[in-house]
Amino acid sequence: MGFPRKSLFLLLLLIFFTNLDLAESASDYATLVYKGCSKETFTDPNGVYSQALSSLFGSLVSQSTKAKFFKATTGNGGQTSMTGLFQCRGDLSNSDCYNCVSRLPVLSDKLCGKTTAARIQLLGCYMLYEVVGFSQQISGMQILYKTCGGTNAAGRGFEERRDTAFSVMENGVVSGHGFYATSYQSLYVMGQCEGDVGDSDCGECVKSAVQRAQVECGSSISGQVYLHKCFISYSYYPNGVPGRHSSSSSASSSSSNSYSSSSSGNKLIPRHQKR
Repeated sequence: MGFPRKSLFLLLLLIFFTNLDLAESASDYATLVYKGCSKETFTDPNGVYSQALSSLFGSLVSQSTKAKFFKATTGNGGQTSMTGLFQCRGDLSNSDCYNCVSRLPVLSDKLCGKTTAARIQLLGCYMLYEVVGFSQQISGMQILYKTCGGTNAAGRGFEERRDTAFSVMENGVVSGHGFYATSYQSLYVMGQCEGDVGDSDCGECVKSAVQRAQVECGSSISGQVYLHKCFISYSYYPNGVPGRHSSSSSASSSSSNSYSSSSSGNKLIPRHQKR
């Protein structure tokens, strides 16, 4: 069916970057990856927009205690309403998801101010919002941010091993319904799609992100590619994947918007959780 081209995010936005260590962990989920702020601000003499935005943030943060993905709209209808969403990385616990998401409203105000649309991406979660009716056309595979590590892998065979891990991940995000991570021969790879993206579209989005990483990062030992509707990351550890990435972790929730989990002890060690 393909991605809808009507988006919650502006095509014309300013993206600013921060350098970061690409080895994700529960301890660094609050690291800023990028911010995207629209060029337009809203005039709000009566505080209507501010109230709607505050209500939206409150709704999103409260849902992050029990869901990994949630969308909401607040306001009195029409162009004084705000719509937005948050998503947490599929391997975060409910408490880490909440701790991550709860930082985003303050960061949004600090980094973007009262703009008509904004997106703040941390390593462990992101949040975006816009004034209702202010959408622009953007593809789900539009690239938002890409970074490659400054060190190249020594020796031969690295790209072949990485591409094998990528291939497993591409299949894994489909069977895992939107999130998959695995370690393979000193590599750790992860892929995730936005929570309401169908399995087929998710696979295509992740495949597009993988192709960008292969071409643009080459033999770099790490990389991250964020598209509008999905992201991938990979890290190479010459001395072996650290313990926090070497086995699966389990989490469960009663929310239909959360991820349940399953694990495997095979040579390719996946961590995938369903929406």
